Amino acid sequence: MSMKIEEITEELGSKIDEYLDYAEGLSTSDDIKQLVDEKNYDVLKKVLMNRLTFGTAGLRGQMGPGYAAMNDLVIIQTSQGLAAYIEEITSKDEKKKGVVIGYDNRYNSQRFAQLAAVSFLLKDFKVYVFSSITPTPFVPFAVRKLDCLAGVMVTASHNPKDDNGYKVYWSNGAQILPPHDKNIQESILRNLKPWPNALDTSLVAVSPLAYDPLSDIEQMYYHALKTHCSLDKIVGLKSSPLIITFTAMHGVSHSFMKKAFQKINFENYVPVKEQMYPDPDFPTVKFPNPEEENCLNLSIAAAELAGSRLILANDPDADRLAVAEKLPNGDWHVFTGNEVGALLGSWLWKTLDDDLKKNPSNCCMVSSAVSSKILRSISEVEGFVFYETLTGFKWMANKAFDCMNQGMTFVFAFEEAIGYMCGSTVLDKDGIRAALQMTQMAAFVYSQGGILCDLLRETYLKYGYHVSCNSYFICHDPTAITSMFDGLRNFDGIPNEYPKFLEGDTPFPVVGVRDLTTGFDSLQPNQKAILPCSSSTQMITFYFENGCEATIRTSGTEPKVKFYTEMIAKVPHEEWANVKKLLMKMVDSMVQNWMQPEKNGFLPRPS
Repeated sequence: MSMKIEEITEELGSKIDEYLDYAEGLSTSDDIKQLVDEKNYDVLKKVLMNRLTFGTAGLRGQMGPGYAAMNDLVIIQTSQGLAAYIEEITSKDEKKKGVVIGYDNRYNSQRFAQLAAVSFLLKDFKVYVFSSITPTPFVPFAVRKLDCLAGVMVTASHNPKDDNGYKVYWSNGAQILPPHDKNIQESILRNLKPWPNALDTSLVAVSPLAYDPLSDIEQMYYHALKTHCSLDKIVGLKSSPLIITFTAMHGVSHSFMKKAFQKINFENYVPVKEQMYPDPDFPTVKFPNPEEENCLNLSIAAAELAGSRLILANDPDADRLAVAEKLPNGDWHVFTGNEVGALLGSWLWKTLDDDLKKNPSNCCMVSSAVSSKILRSISEVEGFVFYETLTGFKWMANKAFDCMNQGMTFVFAFEEAIGYMCGSTVLDKDGIRAALQMTQMAAFVYSQGGILCDLLRETYLKYGYHVSCNSYFICHDPTAITSMFDGLRNFDGIPNEYPKFLEGDTPFPVVGVRDLTTGFDSLQPNQKAILPCSSSTQMITFYFENGCEATIRTSGTEPKVKFYTEMIAKVPHEEWANVKKLLMKMVDSMVQNWMQPEKNGFLPRPS
């Protein structure tokens, strides 16, 4: 237990003086002064002696005073560092290409976006600042359409209401990769003192370098949507009995999805009224994450009332999509991200232009290392190229971009955390485009008298049954997490020894281990992992003799230890229940014997 700080240290005193100097004129300056008056040195140490680190996902954290939270000063410092870095590596002429800045409906998002814009304007960049809230996918879309140097989206996506974030896209429209993150972090540390006029957000309204791209980008985005998602392309869809219930989860997407449905001439949708409009308090849900249990309760109630059998749910910044369907027995099936990935992957291949399918080896799909291997299984039958990347769309989108540069046709990418990239129009996950593809798919299936669960079963019968079990524990103690992973790397106290078996009635032999923290991969001839490694993140994958794969990793944005498991079996439908039962048995053993939540103080996923 740490001792309470009774008096101010010289180092902390210096940090307080520095912060009050930098934050002059900002409300967080008063917050720090109050903590000083209260002699609350423990909190002062926590918020001033640590700093939110800029990574490939940008920044994300709780809003509050100090360097370890999201606030005006941290946004200014981050934006100054980013602007200075881009200026450093581009010519004066290229500044005319500019940057795009968007924001969601969270508290402070608009102000953070405007402060970010000011930093770029002060460096004479052209700045496209959206005049209103937008879906996150609009920013990467705009970066490519407007040929910009970079993009910034102020959002914390599906995080709790007290959080906010700062997401950065590069000139290719994909999120940044190393070493940009490290270089930007170093540039931030060289530009901590706010520049003159850094707080003058009136510049956004009066500067000749500031533009509002909303109208043009909306028009271009919906034109691209209609080109790739038209219900008129498939005969019989006009008579489909499909009625969709849609929720925006108190986020940005209601008006944008409404317009998207109109663009493809789909009228049979019902909004969840309690969650239609943007509300930064997210009052009807504990966590505004459609993945979480109970988040779809209001949607199910609205669907029952409307006689709707399909629910589509965006998360608050509209880059992800949850899907649920009413079964013939009256129960609701909430599809996992892996199941939706299977449906979209098989559907997008089925509906791909026949001329492109004549040369399948020139087409590609991508998924992350912790997602279902269903796309790999489809590729083995259909002949297109499949790539696996590290977790996160920053890796998948950049892989897609590389493929496109080689003249390949990129078709689809997904990750199990309900993120989907349908085509190459937006090089990031896009919940609006994914929702329209699901609408098109469901309308067709329903017009044939079937349901999506039937289509999923057919997909698994053709390509193999893929059953997964993914979940997480919450842990606010980094040392406990490190201890657990160290235990797996030095199993039974033997240095550099991983488990050879998973305990059970009959032990499950481990035939391979990949550790992307250390770079070890027992299945490679040189025992070195092919995927990029990082000592700052924890991620170990175990391959079992029976075909099961299990990955344990830390979250990049939340205090979570996650696990992902999958079994693949080409067996008749009647045997699927036994395959699932075996997987669940292995999951139970892995959690109890390897993760040891009670011993490590891990908290269960909230229900």
